[in-house]
Amino acid sequence: MTNLRNGGRILVDNLVAQGCDRIFHVPGESFLAVLDALHDTPQIDLVTCRQEGGAAFMACADGTMTGKPGVCFVTRGPGATNASIGVHVALQDSQPMLLFIGDVDRSMRDREGFQEVDFPAMFAPLAKWATRIEDARRIPEYIARAWNVATSGRPGPVVIALPEDMLLDEVEAADRPRLERHSAGLDSADFTDVLDLLRTAERPLAIVGGADWDIAAGAAFDDFARSWGLPVTGAFRRQDAIPNVSPAWAGNLGYGPNPRLVERIKAADLLLVIGARLGEATTDGYTLITPDHPGQTLIHVHPDAGELNRVYRADVAIAADVFEFVAMLAGVEPPATPRGEAADAHAEWIEWSTPRPREGVALDLGQCVAAMRERLKPDEAIICNGAGNFSSWWHRYWHYGAQPSQLAPTAGAMGYGTPAAVAAALRRKDKLAVALAGDGDFLMNGQELATAVQYGADMLVLVIDNGAYGTIRMHQEREFPARLSGTTLHNPDFAALGRAYGCWTETVERTEDFAPALDRALAQNGVRLLHLKTDVEFITPGTTISAIRG
Repeated sequence: MTNLRNGGRILVDNLVAQGCDRIFHVPGESFLAVLDALHDTPQIDLVTCRQEGGAAFMACADGTMTGKPGVCFVTRGPGATNASIGVHVALQDSQPMLLFIGDVDRSMRDREGFQEVDFPAMFAPLAKWATRIEDARRIPEYIARAWNVATSGRPGPVVIALPEDMLLDEVEAADRPRLERHSAGLDSADFTDVLDLLRTAERPLAIVGGADWDIAAGAAFDDFARSWGLPVTGAFRRQDAIPNVSPAWAGNLGYGPNPRLVERIKAADLLLVIGARLGEATTDGYTLITPDHPGQTLIHVHPDAGELNRVYRADVAIAADVFEFVAMLAGVEPPATPRGEAADAHAEWIEWSTPRPREGVALDLGQCVAAMRERLKPDEAIICNGAGNFSSWWHRYWHYGAQPSQLAPTAGAMGYGTPAAVAAALRRKDKLAVALAGDGDFLMNGQELATAVQYGADMLVLVIDNGAYGTIRMHQEREFPARLSGTTLHNPDFAALGRAYGCWTETVERTEDFAPALDRALAQNGVRLLHLKTDVEFITPGTTISAIRG
């Protein structure tokens, strides 16, 4: 007796076997066999999106929250090229993701058929592994390997092309069981060296968050840092690495950090870096901490040995599972008296992250963040944003809770916030997903409001509208003062647009009107959108266009 299944059925069965419970997609005729198999697979929630870039961002965000690959299906050609932005984000953000692309029939390959692209070649620079499945019998092998590659070492994206005719082949195939993640071993001698260096350092400081970091690692490291009095800072857009209420939290690095924190980084004689790659944004273009860091001892802990000593020379380089390493730190007997530096650094961060009223601005975003902080506790919300100066108010003034409470691309991709909030609303119904989007940012994936409404997402959307591509305008004013070119936007009525999608909406133009509007929004269910009309003159929390020109 045979057990014949087509390739689509085998693929879905093996995704279930590996632990997949949700797929984001935009349908295509090239993977109809997969959609047909999903019709009879209640274990997987199928989320139909409105554009492949939005679907890929949702998968990337989902992988961030779960630690297992976020899964996305798109069709060939235009579908795959649209989705490529999510692959790039997953790679630079070190987050697990699987992108499946319906491909042309095997018999049509290399004729430049309809929407044909060589996907393994196209995605090779963007993914940990890019491949094509030619034989339906080998689908279980490919799925198990892809799952393992996406989650091992430095997590990241895997791209798999699926020839349409291969998915229709009926074959016998042996499913593979779920794989247990293999972690790198930790050398006890290396761990002893770390402890010795920490005990003798005069001004140690930790930079954490990134590859392999999760809520368990955050909790364990928070315990360690508190008991040792070690100041902890988050790498760029890793502000939920530990709860910000921790007395060891010193703030975050990236664009526009606290000058007092910058001074602490420069003065540190030992840097304990765990999970972070020390990328360009975290290190201010490799200048705040230089690759050779003279006068500073660098302990670099990362799950992928290939990342160690790649850019930064490490005095102690440890390839290890992040939680395993942090748990060992937390289990060490702490000093009798914690250092005082952590408390001092935390006080400096409290001062830096407290918004003061700003004169001359009709809608003060700092006070908007303050109003949100009064109404939402850090662990009650997941703040999701794309790229743009609008996000700097929340990066500076919002107090983040335990992971996941921040979904923001370190790759700096615009259009991420709204689809990420959809993924967060579906995955974490215990929290309020908050999408932050500038006017230019929102219109790149704002159509995913339709997805949010269709699937009953509970989320708050703030569209910050200053009529410009604000970040580029800021750089333009710095390099070519008062010579505007290509950065001004003429926008729709975002509140009316939100209502058209089925959202509850209001427009806010004055600071005193924000808190009451937010109260009304929070009293609603479903998708609520506040259109915040701001003045481009107030381009960041700390400066203005006029000051930049001057």
